[in-house]
Amino acid sequence: MGYEACINSEKSTEDKNGNHGAGTGATVGKILGPEHAMKGGLGSYCIQVGSLKVGALVAVNCLGDVVSSHGGNILAGALNEDLSGFLNTEEYMIKAYEKIQKAFKGNTTIGAIITNAEINKAEANKIASMAHNGFARAIRPVHTMLDGDTIFTMGTNKVKSDINVVGMLAARVMEKAIINAVTSADSLYGFKSFKDLKNKK
Repeated sequence: MGYEACINSEKSTEDKNGNHGAGTGATVGKILGPEHAMKGGLGSYCIQVGSLKVGALVAVNCLGDVVSSHGGNILAGALNEDLSGFLNTEEYMIKAYEKIQKAFKGNTTIGAIITNAEINKAEANKIASMAHNGFARAIRPVHTMLDGDTIFTMGTNKVKSDINVVGMLAARVMEKAIINAVTSADSLYGFKSFKDLKNKK
């Protein structure tokens, strides 16, 4: 399947978000278990500034809720007891702080930053570290003991750039890619999607 995926990657130039690849089985908002979770997905986003290009690709499969860039409204996450609305994972965890959470542990939001900037190994590591700010902007909570959050950085070494700027843009594109992942996903395997809730309004 991995070999076929590599071959297929050369055949299509379509920007696929949502229920594709690693996003097919991804879910979000699992503090109360999978029965209260929603659909996650695969997301991408890219920025070009002059000749500098910085893009993100991410599979969003997190314990927490995914929130909007403006206002922090929950877009997809844990549903409340009667599945009528959002639980708000952070608020639930704060109220239940004495309870040791044994929530679903199969959570990993894994992504990559791809840039044409000239970078060495240490700079690639720093860019990945800064890109985690994008996780923090879009996922609440994030980097918990129940998450396996990882970001890789790859560069083609074509454009001289300030690594601080590349890292800043990496956080921005990662945040947007996460939001694209859940807003592009369709309901699947019984998991509601952002589109289901949006259409109800």
